[in-house]
Amino acid sequence: MAELVLVDHQPDWSRQFAVLAGELQLAFEGADVCIEHIGSTAVPGLCAKPVLDVLLGAGALSEIEARVPALARLGFIYRPEHEAALPARRYFTRNAVALPASARVHLHAVVVNAAIWQQHMAFRNALRASPPLRAQYAALKRVLAAEHLHDKAAYTAAKGPFIVGVVSAALAAGTADPRGAA
Repeated sequence: MAELVLVDHQPDWSRQFAVLAGELQLAFEGADVCIEHIGSTAVPGLCAKPVLDVLLGAGALSEIEARVPALARLGFIYRPEHEAALPARRYFTRNAVALPASARVHLHAVVVNAAIWQQHMAFRNALRASPPLRAQYAALKRVLAAEHLHDKAAYTAAKGPFIVGVVSAALAAGTADPRGAA
């Protein structure tokens, strides 16, 4: 298994997301979708694996499923095997080689404003809004990356309690804007 690598935040990640969002808007032309940059690459100052996580919200999962061929033309690979664990999400990946000098992409397509949407937005927004929380998460990520150098699944699972705590607090405080404003 490949070694887990965290890198310092790259300012170019936001530009890469903007280009990607434009491509996705074209793939979903005529549909009312919301596209958000999530995950650690979306949080300035936070270390991350060099993977752009993108949250695409549509009115229904069927709207996303209808665009699988358009996403394939953009180099996305549909990963239906992940639906057993998260049935409310349609998951796609795109390798960095699809666009030279770009990060790998994980596309999480969900119903906009559903619980999974709100959770992702709450976590991203909380990290963007709080430098101490961001620093705490960065420190945790570095420790866990060293502990789980060759086991990305264990690394992800070990971050779970922290993420759940942040999301729960943000949702309880009502600070998660479901349409993406931080």
